[in-house]
Amino acid sequence: MKILAIGHSVEDHIHQNNEAIIKPGGVYYSVLGLSKMMSVNDEIHLVTALQKSNEHLFSDIYGKINKKNISWVDKIPKVHLIIHDSVERTECYENVSKNLDVDYNTPNNFDGILINMITGFDIDLEQLQEIRRHFNGLIYLDVHSLSRGFDESKTRVFRQIENFSQWASSVDLIQANELEAKTLFNFDSELETAVEILKYGTKFLIVTKGDAGARAYFNQNDEIESVFVSAEKVNVNNKVGCGDIFGSVFFYNYLITKNVIGSLIAANYAAGQSASVQNLNEFRLRK
Repeated sequence: MKILAIGHSVEDHIHQNNEAIIKPGGVYYSVLGLSKMMSVNDEIHLVTALQKSNEHLFSDIYGKINKKNISWVDKIPKVHLIIHDSVERTECYENVSKNLDVDYNTPNNFDGILINMITGFDIDLEQLQEIRRHFNGLIYLDVHSLSRGFDESKTRVFRQIENFSQWASSVDLIQANELEAKTLFNFDSELETAVEILKYGTKFLIVTKGDAGARAYFNQNDEIESVFVSAEKVNVNNKVGCGDIFGSVFFYNYLITKNVIGSLIAANYAAGQSASVQNLNEFRLRK
């Protein structure tokens, strides 16, 4: 199987417990999740940008994949993640990057395309629509920072996404956490948001709910159905990258099985394992 991942690579500065730790971030975590699932016959291709001076941060995982679509820039985004105990983390940006370059001649070589809107400007709507025109397979969109604008201090703040109906009509699966889901359309309830999204041809809306679990909404026999899978119960040692790993593991499993419940279970397990370790390279997935 061949999967194309698209998203910005970022240098994370994680501020927690009066410490600051520099780690690879962004789409790195999506690729990490895929790398934990891949067999010897699988290929992961990546559209991202790197800078030479911190390429080493990503080499342990990017060294396992096809890098022909990686471009080079002077500076990749630097993100300061301030981790709080009980509320959404604060994100502050340096080095805001341009959209990634996408080769539209290659998409149909892939079984699936995973787009993680790490910065929110990884690709724009026109690029997504062009990808859709050239690719008839499954496209997975993690909303992520598409849901956030900037304030005057370059801190990311939630805001309504413009023209999200056009984003939804160009993809098959959409992932958002509970706060991100509120930015898709101006509805009070999650169910109303799901009903609206599924009107545009999207097959699934997957809403992640932190340590509660995740719910997937879909159409079945002209009715809106949903399934909920509880999160794994773990001792939390890490709060960064878990949603990205959830998405890539869900997508990989769904491409193979087309089973939404089994894919949710696998994704929740992977997210739980990634939350339980301090070094994400240590987490393991059951075979």
